Amino acid sequence: MKYLLPGVLMLLTISTLKVQAQHQTPDSAALPGDNFSLQGALDLFKKAGSPEEFEKLLNTEDSKVNNLDLNEDGHTDYIKVVSKRENDVQIFVLQALVSENESQDIAVIELEKTGSENAVIDIAGDEDIFGEEIIVEPEDNQGNAYNVNRFSAGAGPDAEFAVNGIVVNVWGWPCVRYVYAPAYVVWVSPFTWRARPVWYRPWRPMPYTVYRPLRFRYRPHYAVVTTRRVVVAPRIYKPMRVTSVTVRTRHHVAVNNYRVTRKTTTVQGRHGRKYTRTTTTVRRRRR
Repeated sequence: MKYLLPGVLMLLTISTLKVQAQHQTPDSAALPGDNFSLQGALDLFKKAGSPEEFEKLLNTEDSKVNNLDLNEDGHTDYIKVVSKRENDVQIFVLQALVSENESQDIAVIELEKTGSENAVIDIAGDEDIFGEEIIVEPEDNQGNAYNVNRFSAGAGPDAEFAVNGIVVNVWGWPCVRYVYAPAYVVWVSPFTWRARPVWYRPWRPMPYTVYRPLRFRYRPHYAVVTTRRVVVAPRIYKPMRVTSVTVRTRHHVAVNNYRVTRKTTTVQGRHGRKYTRTTTTVRRRRR
């Protein structure tokens, strides 16, 4: 028995180390989008009274939503908001200033007024930042959702895409009412690489291990989904999408590794012969 005890202790130690390794938090972000919270951006839009105030909240250190440093100059990137309207659909593009000559879209908020006092919203993260298009929408945690007949033509143009027939009504958000007021003029941020607002104070990005738990605080109120609420938004957004060659070049390895996952396994064939088989999984880029 005394000879078995050291072996048992060694096995327990190895098992403990394996469990710790599985739950260990990575010390660096795998993708650029790991340093930006889509849920947090929607939450700031919910709190803001206007697109201009929303832009200010995005670029305030205390918000803990933006931790991007795409140009690696040691400071978080300024994110400007550029909006466009087509009938009852409005989009708000979140665009990072990378250099004097380059910008990079981070995400786009898609908003549609579907009734006199009804509106739906989602946010889609850019595939060059998040590896694929990530869509986030509010969850029904405040009793402001309504049922939608999945196949009813009278329920709005995007009713057939509703998940479980439940849509969160965001008409009560101050910024939503503001942008649908008769006197509203579409907001296009006037700020550039050289012309920043007087209130802006750039800050150094946090290490990913520090930022990671901070961005999780927004997650309970929002859900990642596979279909968008505002189905016409991509058509409006596509002609105005902006990408950066610098960002794509700097992060293309990480993004491609995320999109293509290869797994090699050893398979035993007939007559006991072994050979390796490689399985490649490709994440499709959404259009």
